[in-house]
Amino acid sequence: MQVIHYIESLFTHHSYLVLFLGLLLEFIALPFPGETTMGYAGYLSYMGRLNIALLFLCAFAGTTIGMTITYFIGRKAGLPFLRKYGKWLLLPQSKLDKAQLWFGKYGYTLVFFGYFIPGVRHFTGYFSGVMNFKFWRFAAYSYSGALIWVSIFLALGRIFGPQWTMVFHWIHHYSFEAIAIIVVLILFFILVKFRRRLGIALVNRFGKKKPDDSAGE
Repeated sequence: MQVIHYIESLFTHHSYLVLFLGLLLEFIALPFPGETTMGYAGYLSYMGRLNIALLFLCAFAGTTIGMTITYFIGRKAGLPFLRKYGKWLLLPQSKLDKAQLWFGKYGYTLVFFGYFIPGVRHFTGYFSGVMNFKFWRFAAYSYSGALIWVSIFLALGRIFGPQWTMVFHWIHHYSFEAIAIIVVLILFFILVKFRRRLGIALVNRFGKKKPDDSAGE
């Protein structure tokens, strides 16, 4: 609960800037509770205190800019730099060895799914640069993964409202299974909502009877 109170005080004083700077710095070096912050931000939009579209833009921009910065740090500085100074970037030797092994196995797929693996998203940008991944391919996987990651955790707070903390507690206990179920539920919710709106729009567009031209003859 101390984390929630801390995040609440940040939003009270800095509003949307919390998401942008917090997520940007999380991917560079700062131990910032990004997922919890997005969940709380979604809850604030549920309460009508913040705009969900602006929250999404701030979160997506902070995430992608942070990932891009780490990519170029990794590309320019290389692995020797990370081995020497990695501990200051939350990348101790053990994580670097694990990252090298995982990138050798999964490559770009890890860049996309790494957001959902605890402790992994913080080094995918660095190692993408170290491994000399082509930037356009890195950006395609990284930015699309960020789009889904940001959308899901903002949606959790937005959809579940006051129960968002309970959902987060469940996610931390069941990890991948919980995220998979949540993703399906959110997609179903979006499908139902937009299908209803589409149905109303179609009825308004085509459902009205046209005036009978023969009536005036």
